[in-house]
Formats: sequence, structure tokens, C-alpha cells
Amino acid sequence: MKTTPLILLAASLWASAAQAETIGISISKLDTFKSVLLQGMLEHSKSIPGLRVVHETADGVKEREIEILKKFVADKVDAIIVAPSDGDLGPQMTKIAEDAGIPLVYVNNFPSNQSELPATQALVASDEKESGTLQAREVCRRLKGKGDVVVLMGQLFHAAARMRTEDVDEVFATDACKEMRIVERQAAYWSTQFGEAQMQEWLRAGVRFNAVIANNDDMAVGAIKAIKASGRPLNGIVVAGVDATKDALAAIQAGDMQITVLQSASGQGAMAIDVALKLAKGEKFPRENYVPFELVTPENLKSYLPKGQ
Repeated sequence: MKTTPLILLAASLWASAAQAETIGISISKLDTFKSVLLQGMLEHSKSIPGLRVVHETADGVKEREIEILKKFVADKVDAIIVAPSDGDLGPQMTKIAEDAGIPLVYVNNFPSNQSELPATQALVASDEKESGTLQAREVCRRLKGKGDVVVLMGQLFHAAARMRTEDVDEVFATDACKEMRIVERQAAYWSTQFGEAQMQEWLRAGVRFNAVIANNDDMAVGAIKAIKASGRPLNGIVVAGVDATKDALAAIQAGDMQITVLQSASGQGAMAIDVALKLAKGEKFPRENYVPFELVTPENLKSYLPKGQ
């Protein structure tokens, strides 16, 4: 795993930022996390003299993501940052940018051609092996290695959804957690509304569980809403998400949720800008650049409240 310190990146960039440059940013859809991701890029770009940033959102339409990329190419931007909805768009996006001779940075979602990216392209994300692993280990610890669990997943074509769910399976296969049992798992598309609807369905069906593991905080918060609306007490149910959003931190503070994992959207955004500028200047750069995940629980919540996304 290769991690590049933001401070060193920024210092070297500021020293050579006299030449004006333009970065095009394409965001697949502005959910809670990606809104903070975009804001992190915009805020960081303000600190770099001479940098111009243009951004567009595809509103969840894959064809629109490709159209935006082609528009940036036609506009002859110096570098492009994409937060794609589907990693399988990677080969097509890579070819468009490479053919145009424009550096490309993937942020947050892993392209399916990650291992084959050319030298002018890179990934900025967080190592998903950490996210679901931290989450599942803490659920197992709090339940003392025994309990029934329901899992809410993001879109299955999204690499993070697959990897976070696989992490849970791997943790529960260990000796310390082998009595943890997944009784239901369904996609809730990263959405609070779908998370709430799926939990309502499970409750109506009489599914019994000791923990809810969600691939992100929005789904976890939706599940909490459904459980509370049903009249079932949350006491004794461990609820876990990923992202450390403001809603999730508030839920932990209220005692409704016990676990989230900070994936720094603003940190990924700032690093994506730095990497894009490096590549635009023709500098060689690592293919993979990771911002570490951090476990957040009631015990260390106070130190994370200012960081809520």
C-alpha cells in the first residue's frame, strides 16, 4: 500500500504553481459522501495559486459520465478527476483520456483496469481492505464473537460494496468470530431511504438480529429509523456504518449507533487535486494513493466530532 503525505505534496505544488492550469472534475452523483468529496477538492484548489477548477455531476447516469469526460477532453483541460459510479467504466475512461494525452485521476471508486493504468493515470481512494475489516472486527468484539447479523450493501457493481462485504465474511470466518452468523444481506444502494425500506421489510418478515452492518452510514441511519419506527428497542443491537458522516456521528452520540469508519472524503478530494497537478506537470507518480480509514466508536467519538462529513 502506497500512501503520499498531503503536506509534502501541497508544498511542492505551491512552489511551482505560477503557471495557470485547469482541472476538470466529474462526479457520478452527489450523495452525502461525494458532496463532501467535491467540496474537499474545491476548497483545496483555492489554496493553490493559478489553479482553475471546473466540475460537473452526472446525476447517476453512466452515459452522462462519459459525455462529461469527452467534454473536458474537447475543452483541453490540463487534467481530469473522475469519481465514477461503476468501476467497469474504467477501461473506456482510461482510453478516452490516454488518447487525448490528458492525465486522469480516479477518486474514491476503483476502476476495473486499476492494475493496467498508464503512467499518466492514478487512483486516490482508501484501502477497502481496512474499512469492512475494522467494522466487522468491532461488531464481533462488542458481541463477544457470537450473534446474528444483517448486512446492507451498496450497489453490487461498486468495488467498495463488494470489498466491504467480503471483508465482513472474512472476519466472521476467523476463529474469534466464527459464531457470528449473517442471516440476511441485501443491496440498499448506499441510500438512507432504501436502507430504511429494506429494514422495514426484514422487520415485517420477523427477522431477528443482534447487529446491522451497512456498507455506508446513510444505509445504517436508514435502518435505525426503521427500527425506531417499529417500536423495537435499539438496546442490544449493534449498528455499524462507514464514512463518519455528521448523521452517523450524531447517531453514535445519541446512543443509537456504535460504530462507523472514517473515510476522509475531504482528504481524498485534496489528494486527488494534488495528484492531478503532479501528473499534469509530467511528474511520475504512484498508481495507487491511499488515505487511511479510522475506526470511530462511542469511546473516541469526541475527537472525531469536528471531522464529521
